[in-house]
Amino acid sequence: MDPEQLSAALHAVVAPIVEARRPGVEVAVSDIVLERPKNRDHGDWASNIALKLAKQVGANPRELAAEIAGPLGEVPGVASVEIAGPGFINIRLDAAAAGALARVIVEAGAAFGSNTTQRGNSINLEFVSANPTGPLHIGHTRWAALGDAIARLLLASGATLVREFYINDAGAQMERFGLSVLAAVKGEPAPEDGYVGAYIQDLAERVRAAEFNGEPGGVLFASPEEQLAFTTELAYALQLGEIQASLEQFNVHFDVWYSERVLHAGSPSLVDEAVERLREQGHVFEQDDAVWVRTTDFGDDKDRVIRRSNGEYTYFAADAAYYLNKGDRGFAHKIYLLGADHHGYVHRLKALAGAAGDDPEKDIEVLIGQLVSINGARLSKRAGNIIELDDLRSWLGTDALRYSLARYPADSPLTLDPEILQKRTNDNPVFYVQYAHARTHNVARNAAASGVERTAFAPELLTHETESALLGALQEFPRLVAFAADLREPHRIARYLEELAGLYHRWYDNCRVIPLGDDDVTDLHRTRLWLNDATGQVLRNGLDLLGVSAPERM
Repeated sequence: MDPEQLSAALHAVVAPIVEARRPGVEVAVSDIVLERPKNRDHGDWASNIALKLAKQVGANPRELAAEIAGPLGEVPGVASVEIAGPGFINIRLDAAAAGALARVIVEAGAAFGSNTTQRGNSINLEFVSANPTGPLHIGHTRWAALGDAIARLLLASGATLVREFYINDAGAQMERFGLSVLAAVKGEPAPEDGYVGAYIQDLAERVRAAEFNGEPGGVLFASPEEQLAFTTELAYALQLGEIQASLEQFNVHFDVWYSERVLHAGSPSLVDEAVERLREQGHVFEQDDAVWVRTTDFGDDKDRVIRRSNGEYTYFAADAAYYLNKGDRGFAHKIYLLGADHHGYVHRLKALAGAAGDDPEKDIEVLIGQLVSINGARLSKRAGNIIELDDLRSWLGTDALRYSLARYPADSPLTLDPEILQKRTNDNPVFYVQYAHARTHNVARNAAASGVERTAFAPELLTHETESALLGALQEFPRLVAFAADLREPHRIARYLEELAGLYHRWYDNCRVIPLGDDDVTDLHRTRLWLNDATGQVLRNGLDLLGVSAPERM
């Protein structure tokens, strides 16, 4: 019996009791909340439904709990029901009902944990979105890991979702980038406020060697205008390609790479149209020859200029066009994952949503990630002033880096210890979880060699206390996936996996899957193999939600 089945059984008991006491008071299945008691001696599940409904039906909570406990104890699969405190209902399942979950998990396979709590939600999740003017750094690394894990959680919970990277390829930074690479191509000093570093020299060498008008190195003989245009576009394409390759190697895939240039192209452009659409909503006004959006109507600290007095659009104009475009592409909900230096964007973007006629509290979500550092990490030899994603991945490994970054809430500053992340001991959380998964496969291999197969399943035999604890944790996985998706908190999955790994290791130490010596293979061994494989499946599914591999041997 899983939590959903138990909630339905509890609802079937509670609903007629409530109707008899107070006709017209309705109780939905969603009103039934089950929690795992911290003390396993209190049972497998606990509910506060009696406390929740007592006032509505005019009853003493403990008396109402006792009225519910009687018929609930008669439900097949429920071993006992006890009343605790002012009216908590503690429920203990019989071994067969609890153990049946092992077979459910094995048969569900990779689908176990998937749920439908986000079904019907169309989400655009934008994250990383680095300027294509240099390598990805440690800050981008954190959002790459977290953003992709959030996407996986939402997809596992039934959402329709697109991972999107917004390419900031328009504006002054691209001009500085092109001028910086061109200076390196020509062997000249970098311009003031230009980009520097060995990566600029690398790009310059590739630009210099490229064909221009059919001639390798021909760019050196072109006009200044042609030199700048050719260099900027080729260096941009090369640098963007490196960013894309870095992310793919980090196991982060984007469905859409959206160019800012698209917003400014054509006449009228999407930016032009965005201004007019905001004007139609009644939140645009003109002052001092400039065009403004009255974002203070929606909680912003000041109104925003969308077009300057000289006719040039501001960055806010591109933000507005991009936001509206996401809606035009069918995304009702937009999630932005921004770095620690973008706190000011929260009110600005929410005000923009309100000015566009959307609900700022419902249709847009802005998450801010805090700074991350790694003890002993060296600045990039190529970029000089940053710690590159590629260097971190080569140093610590994709799995250790992704797991560690997903293991903490996004809004908490984070310092990682590379010595721990490189250890092959239980002190290293990712090793601890991956080792538990590898151990489940080792048990399965040894079981096969000993003639233990899943040819019988007798869940009523799973009575050891470590089996009860392990099954209780396995039951929680689908609900935890839904909860973590709703809160956008992948760290809950990581912490759960560590708890599950600990419970599995304790079970492994106490319960044999393989007969001792010349003992016969029994149904208990066969059933324990189901539980072993079920645990491995959940560990594998959880690691996949974090974008981390699940090795079968370690």
